[in-house]
Amino acid sequence: MAIRELSSLEKYLGLKKPNKYTTQGDRKVPVLQNNNGPPLVGLVTVACHLVKESKRAELLGSSAESRAVVQQWLEYRVTKLDGGSKEDVRTILKELNTYLEDKVYLAGNQFTLADIILYYGTHSLIVDLSVQEREQFLNVTRWFDHIQHMPGVRHHLPPVAVLRNRIYTGRHH
Repeated sequence: MAIRELSSLEKYLGLKKPNKYTTQGDRKVPVLQNNNGPPLVGLVTVACHLVKESKRAELLGSSAESRAVVQQWLEYRVTKLDGGSKEDVRTILKELNTYLEDKVYLAGNQFTLADIILYYGTHSLIVDLSVQEREQFLNVTRWFDHIQHMPGVRHHLPPVAVLRNRIYTGRHH
């Protein structure tokens, strides 16, 4: 899956020459064979390299603080999201939902690589949720829907239908 994500990221970034990837280990960690040096290993390492190669450094954050936040979310993706079990999904979605309560993007008001990589990582989770379950995570659903509609981000992933209004009111009938 990570190789498809990296290929989609390349397309989003407008990189002309597609890279060649392999995987290593049981977890199928992506490896980029780099002509200029040793291979680059790991989703975050390769993704950051691609962003730098495309000269789109703003996707890594525009200040020291936002760069740290982007790195934090990239690390979260690899350690919590990719390493998590099915039981961890609710906890992860609750954490994201709380965090996104007052934010448009993961790094505040700036679209970054963290949004792209977490969008790819949460896609299978969001697809598996019922409409009622998505309503429990309104902030995540809002963020997810916003990212999936950004030009060029979705590529290999099918769109997820998100209702614009809540099905249930807060009142009991």
